[in-house]
Amino acid sequence: MKDILKIENALWGLFISDAICMPAHWYYKLEYLKKDFGEIKGYNDATHPHPESFMVGNQYFPDIDTANKLGRRYDILHRHIRFYNTPYNHLSISAKVHAGEHGNAMPELEERYHYHHGLKAGENTLGANLVRVLMRSIIKNGGYEQKVFLEDFITYMTCEDTNNDPYLEIYIRDWFENYSKGIAPELCANSQRERWSIGSHGGIIRPLLLSLTTKSSYEGLGVAISHQELTHRSQNISSSLGVLVPFLNELLSRNEPLKLLKEFAKKIPLIKIHGEELSKIYHDFQGPGNIPKEQMWKIHTEYSDEFLNEILPNATDENMITKRFATSCYPEQGVPLIFYFLHKNHFDFTSSLFDNANAGGDNVHRGMILGLLSGASSKQIPESLKTGLIEYKAIKDEIESFIRFCK
Repeated sequence: MKDILKIENALWGLFISDAICMPAHWYYKLEYLKKDFGEIKGYNDATHPHPESFMVGNQYFPDIDTANKLGRRYDILHRHIRFYNTPYNHLSISAKVHAGEHGNAMPELEERYHYHHGLKAGENTLGANLVRVLMRSIIKNGGYEQKVFLEDFITYMTCEDTNNDPYLEIYIRDWFENYSKGIAPELCANSQRERWSIGSHGGIIRPLLLSLTTKSSYEGLGVAISHQELTHRSQNISSSLGVLVPFLNELLSRNEPLKLLKEFAKKIPLIKIHGEELSKIYHDFQGPGNIPKEQMWKIHTEYSDEFLNEILPNATDENMITKRFATSCYPEQGVPLIFYFLHKNHFDFTSSLFDNANAGGDNVHRGMILGLLSGASSKQIPESLKTGLIEYKAIKDEIESFIRFCK
């Protein structure tokens, strides 16, 4: 039987890890991270400028005429529109150089706005707030319904002043582009084969949390993947959920988390391409968007004959972070890192979260998954980390209401 206190701690872990990681999100070069933050040991504001940010100029091209005819709202950018290239706003900031870990086009340094520009210490990102949209949807409806969640998702994204976070992942922009064309909401998700970054950590978080509302990991995996496909059509995400849903379920109902981790590490095959090589390919192509689709597919779906349990005993920061596994947004690279941080720190909550934060890259989305797993094995979460969240009171009320639906 699942331990309700562990469920509560898992939820706190998600929101705390998100806010801790937010300022250092998408820092790939650790020397930049150390220069701006030293060592992350708590909550910090988002800085300006972000030395590696290429958010400015990201595209969002809804079908405005069709959306207006159908009465579908398409503006999801609102006050953050100045950072995006759209058909209904002139982008005055231009990308002038190819720089950063992946060689993407980005503006000059003074115009490299942080992905979470304006967020303050202890404030959550859009990714975590969409988890809250799901939780509130379940609380309001008395249980999970896809239709209700999608309605709440659309309302949240298209209402002004609900979202403080400028960074909209590509899956959200693709989703609303399809929605603006009149496609049924349950079919608006883009595919990993069409868009390389659809297969990213962000697609794991809500489905993994939703699995908490089911009686078993067998049922939970079905519910999780069904929810995943509303926003992310990705085999990499589904494969990750195939390990993470039962792992989370076992952590909630059993003790000895390290023993469980070693069992589940046997189920994770290692991606063939190493992190260093992946970064070099991205840089050589001046950004992953320039890599042919079939080559991109192979880069992210070809596995070796090794499994994670075979390398964990000799794992160190030096040979794991960026060298063996990229800190980018892909679960085939990031899930092994999550297991590594938990293994290295013997599931200690704060040490695991801070190690992930200081590794940079996609630490936010990777961190929300890690926060769920680490919290699920913790008897107590530091009170200061809870109360340090800007939305502490609202999150506390939502967690207390949501756990009534967890079985």
